[in-house]
Amino acid sequence: MRDSSITNVSRRALLGGMSAGAFVLAVGLPRPGRAQEDEPKFGRDAMPNGWRDDPNVFIAIAPDGIVTVTCHRSEMGQGVRTSIAMVVADELGAEWENVRVDQAPGLEEKYGNQDTDGSRSLRHFFMPMRRAGAAARTMLEQAAADQWGVDVSEVKAEGHKVGHAGSGKSLGYGELAAAAMDLEVPARESLTLKDPSEFRYIGKDTIGLVDNMDITTGNTTYGIDVKREGMLYAVVARPPVYGGRVASFDDSAALAIEGVEKVVKIDAADFPTGFAPLGGVAVIARNTYLAMKGRDALTIEWQDGPNADYDSEAYRAELSEAASTRDGKVIRDEGDYDAAIASAATTVDAEYYIPHLAQAPMEPPAAVVEIKDGRAEAWACVQAPQVTRLRLAERLGLEETDVTVNVTLLGGGFGRKSKPDFVLEAGILSQAMGGTPVKLTWTREDDIHHGFYHTVSVEKMQAGLDGAGKPTAWLHRTAAPTIGSIFAPDPKQKLPFELGMGLLNMPLAIENIRAENPQAAAHVRIGWYRSVSNIPHAFAIQSFVSELAHAAGRDPKDYLLEVIGPAREVDPTNQGDVWNYGENPDSYPIDTGRMAAVVEAAAEGIEWGRELPEGQGLGIAGHYSFVSYVAVAAEVEVVDGQVIVPRVSIAIDCGANVNPDRIRSQMEGAVIMGVGQALMTEVTFAEGRAQQGNFDTYLVPRMETAPKRIDVHIVGSDAAYDRPLGGVGEPGLPPVVPAITNAVFAATGKRIRQLPIADQLRS
Repeated sequence: MRDSSITNVSRRALLGGMSAGAFVLAVGLPRPGRAQEDEPKFGRDAMPNGWRDDPNVFIAIAPDGIVTVTCHRSEMGQGVRTSIAMVVADELGAEWENVRVDQAPGLEEKYGNQDTDGSRSLRHFFMPMRRAGAAARTMLEQAAADQWGVDVSEVKAEGHKVGHAGSGKSLGYGELAAAAMDLEVPARESLTLKDPSEFRYIGKDTIGLVDNMDITTGNTTYGIDVKREGMLYAVVARPPVYGGRVASFDDSAALAIEGVEKVVKIDAADFPTGFAPLGGVAVIARNTYLAMKGRDALTIEWQDGPNADYDSEAYRAELSEAASTRDGKVIRDEGDYDAAIASAATTVDAEYYIPHLAQAPMEPPAAVVEIKDGRAEAWACVQAPQVTRLRLAERLGLEETDVTVNVTLLGGGFGRKSKPDFVLEAGILSQAMGGTPVKLTWTREDDIHHGFYHTVSVEKMQAGLDGAGKPTAWLHRTAAPTIGSIFAPDPKQKLPFELGMGLLNMPLAIENIRAENPQAAAHVRIGWYRSVSNIPHAFAIQSFVSELAHAAGRDPKDYLLEVIGPAREVDPTNQGDVWNYGENPDSYPIDTGRMAAVVEAAAEGIEWGRELPEGQGLGIAGHYSFVSYVAVAAEVEVVDGQVIVPRVSIAIDCGANVNPDRIRSQMEGAVIMGVGQALMTEVTFAEGRAQQGNFDTYLVPRMETAPKRIDVHIVGSDAAYDRPLGGVGEPGLPPVVPAITNAVFAATGKRIRQLPIADQLRS
């Protein structure tokens, strides 16, 4: 187990671009074989356009020996450009100082699936990237053996050169690249991957972010930084209510502003809206300031549409009523819940609520689109470049092959930038200007007022305990609008993947379980947000386990471990989860032993059981998500109704630890984000309009709010690289909030069932 406290860690500078005249290795490995029609597909095989492990696609070696690795996933702070490059470099035997990274455009037929979401980048591409590196290494060795007239078994690639032990000869990678590229690519099954004991980068703490120096010195390009010759700038006035439309508008005052070039009406999307723009009125000008000034000068009469009456408090009451009846769809039913609850010695009831949340990435959405000679080219901070390419082609009436999407760095994503509505807006406006490049920028207020929100949710819980305090009956009703509402007409129940996020697949040892899903209509655009439905499910389940522990007079940590039960492997399909994060349940069963291990590690890290002064407390929570196991133990102090979180211990078991530096970073970021969810973050609605607009009202943690100490514990075998990998980017978040709210109860005796805590503790 690796332990660490949060510290300033070293980073490496980005080491420039690929030299001119580079040779590209190989001509391509065979694509994955097709499964039988009736054979289910899982993991990377089930993703659109699958995967590739072709060294010709991902690796180039220049005559001077510089190795350029192409990263086909979007970099948004999670370090994927570094992690993919280090995996390739390790198998290739390259020296890190001679490795560069290029970003791939959206082109899935070449690169395989490029959706950067679901904590899947390394989970799906660790082995393909290892094979790409191994294939290139094998070809370099064969090229050297041919030049020396020796058998390939006598040579070895290592340290950026190929050596022959018998003669002492060696050739650098750059010297061999041209000859190597003419060789036949070795068959996948013939490759010899390195033993983990040979790894120099994988699993080590020696590699920092390849982009770090450029990012910290401003020498890189985010979506908002793109510039094109002759570029114009635009902002859009969008309907303030989801589903609203422009009734009429007067643009005369806007057009009177010097520098405003044109005002363009964008038609509203029909329901279901998908990723289409919301519509509205765009102002195009010579710079963004003038465009914003022109937007302010518009006079627009809005027709608010069907969601004009949406009100957060009224809707919460609707969800609560829905969750209080047995009218919902039964989605899990084991044992005899009715009989068990009727015979229980004690019953416990609770209802939990979380509000809408906005992803609020530090860089709001921004894109540039230029149309020339019947082709469109976009530069954008997108998580899903292929989806962007397809939707842009559809909107502009072009062939998909006539659209190029260049992926910039993302200043945060959290799911918002999986939806390319902002790129489509830029394309519409470029088309309106005869193909002139147009940069479309969202302000922070645009982002919070018109985004794709994390769903609002009411979670109704009931349990029965026997005389010893053991839970014998468990009921969970979850009422929340579904992400499916943006894709299909008026669905009112969660999709299987949402139900499979910590609800159906909760690994608790309780004999009589019922889960139900009442109907809930959507009144805003619902979209992915880091960890998605795991957030409300973990908050409810882990808070409720703590409540049961209190009712039973037990220590919360000990009780949680007993409810998790003995070490065993659980097939999630037996619990009604047909999704399992897209992974094969045979390879990814739920392992309660691993769940218990992270709970123990988090508790040990916080020194669970120590005495604390009045007004301070410890809380604990654990959760399985994105096929990884995470537990959090939090220490809180409550002073005059204000919650302070001085210390958090977080433990993760994600399988093999490919890049420990990034694992720690993701866990630290999850803790800080979770602190915000627990204490202050929410979006509320009145008359269909979001009531928050910028960081003065949509509150996120600042330096003084973040825990002074975050201890990260990486649990599991460092050497288990043949074991399926779990996710890292998303699973750290769900248990943070219930750990904090459980600690608040320990400190104050006040149970938190509504997020955020805000002023609930103030007298």
